[in-house]
Amino acid sequence: MRDRVRQILESTWFQRTIIGIILFNAATLGVETSPSAVASYGVVLHVVDHAALYVFVAELLAKMYVYRARFVRDPWNVFDTVIVAVSFMPTAGGLSVLRALRILRALRLISAVPSLRRVVAALLTAVPGMTSIAMLLGLVLYVASVMATKLYGGTSPEYFGDLPTSLFTLFQTMTGDGWSEINRDVMEQHPSSWVFFVIFVLICTFVVLNLFIAVVVSAMEEEHQREHGPDDHVALELAALRAEIAALREALPAPQDASSLR
Repeated sequence: MRDRVRQILESTWFQRTIIGIILFNAATLGVETSPSAVASYGVVLHVVDHAALYVFVAELLAKMYVYRARFVRDPWNVFDTVIVAVSFMPTAGGLSVLRALRILRALRLISAVPSLRRVVAALLTAVPGMTSIAMLLGLVLYVASVMATKLYGGTSPEYFGDLPTSLFTLFQTMTGDGWSEINRDVMEQHPSSWVFFVIFVLICTFVVLNLFIAVVVSAMEEEHQREHGPDDHVALELAALRAEIAALREALPAPQDASSLR
């Protein structure tokens, strides 16, 4: 019986069905944001929502039955359990805000689609490297904010009046959101301020932020290598080298026996 249930859980059609239910449930939860739709089809949406929830619970119970202790060893199973458990939290009274958390069920798509699992696994692998880069970015932001507050705080208090304001302004500048307008306003009193802004944008936007991309891409490549092994091109090159070595061994004369030389 357990083997039969395992075959169903691991079958392609069952996995695609679960993905379809997740997408459909996410769509119905989006429809619930429309008051007119809720007024017209509220009962239907409520039934669909509960039906999807019961399907997810049945799937988790089936996995617990099949995998037993291995169920909790898989972090994706724990992730799915937490997401589904959120839907059973009370939604009345002061906890009515938890009703909005039902949309978290759409995140189950991450565990259901292998390609999304690989992306998330790569991001988690990249967290240590990204933490170091985030510390570097924070240090640069802090130093630049202190400098900007001292240099331009007196003439542009709306942008650099104090340290928190300067931090927010430079963070906005780092994202590329209207930094040229901020620079032009400051240049009215400080014509050479463009040097500060250009250097800051070059360091933060074109260097530090691109380091995040480099770390994530490197982590995704490592995840791909772990899952699929070496590339086919490398495997073919190794096979060709082995064939050449074998051919050379066959071409070399066999070593003579020491007793035949006497």
